[in-house]
Amino acid sequence: MINLKKIGISALAGSLVAMSAAVAGELTVSGGAKVSYTNKGGNEYASGLLGAGGVGVSGKGFGMQENISFNGSGELDNGMTVSLTHTLHSDSAGSSTSAVTLDMGAMGVLQYTQVTGNIGFAKIDDVMPTAVEEASDGLGIAAVNSQTNVAQGGTTYEADMGGNGFDYSYPVDGIGSINLGYSPGNTSARADDGAVTGAGANQDSGKSVHVVLDSLVDGLTVYAGTGQNGSNDADVFAATYAAGPVTVGYQFTDIDRQAADAAGTADSERSQASIAFAINDNLSVSYGIIETELASANNPVDEEMTGVGIGYSMGGMSISAHHNEGENMGGQRLMEVEHTEVSVSFAF
Repeated sequence: MINLKKIGISALAGSLVAMSAAVAGELTVSGGAKVSYTNKGGNEYASGLLGAGGVGVSGKGFGMQENISFNGSGELDNGMTVSLTHTLHSDSAGSSTSAVTLDMGAMGVLQYTQVTGNIGFAKIDDVMPTAVEEASDGLGIAAVNSQTNVAQGGTTYEADMGGNGFDYSYPVDGIGSINLGYSPGNTSARADDGAVTGAGANQDSGKSVHVVLDSLVDGLTVYAGTGQNGSNDADVFAATYAAGPVTVGYQFTDIDRQAADAAGTADSERSQASIAFAINDNLSVSYGIIETELASANNPVDEEMTGVGIGYSMGGMSISAHHNEGENMGGQRLMEVEHTEVSVSFAF
């Protein structure tokens, strides 16, 4: 991250539930220097479902990171800490993510997030060890699947809820933490203070509870959660174990989709596993697999994904690469998608 400039502000106001406090302080602006090359591909069968050109490369594959973050914090008279973050695209083309966090010490941490924040058990949607990215990265398809009525195949079968809402984490000494999430209306629409999110926000709210147990056995971390993404019920369980340079993991996510969401939308059972190996202090590699069993009247086939990644760092420069492949995406037989990405980033 690059510390670009400190901006003084006269007041920082944070409001969480019934608590409101004005905090004088400053915001630090930071960003990252990262250039990448991406190649996306698929077979000819996919083009009929996704329109002309299918999921092949669209335009040039070179890009650079454009996110910048504004961060600040201050201490209240009672010793609690309030922090603020705004992350946005420097060209203003992308949506921003904002969060206000109240750290109450032994009483836990309460956060309100808007737009794309991970709330509740969305924080543990994929906790598998990896050298670079998740095995599902870049494998979402661009259209609603004709058999399962599920859009963005390959990424919809994770625990999730709306991006706007409250997240509370309570630490339990010697065990880990208990986490609660609540997304009013299960929406991710942006709303300024004094405004509302608009139409589409009045669906069932997202809600969840999950635990992270990281102090039971050295090297072992266990995750378990249950909740609702709108009217869809979801349960998730995961465990990772680190022994020396090797970390292995297994995760299972079950989603029960209600008929009120979309007739024919498939229930799903997603199993995934991965292994990451730190060859030395600078070089690491990983391999992951994901298999999703879908259930619907259309009898879709199982979706399968695999991913390999490698990361290398030297001084202030990091080089990473990963290649992910997906078969039967969204339950559609022969729907194949590939995603390859190589990036170079600099820290100074």
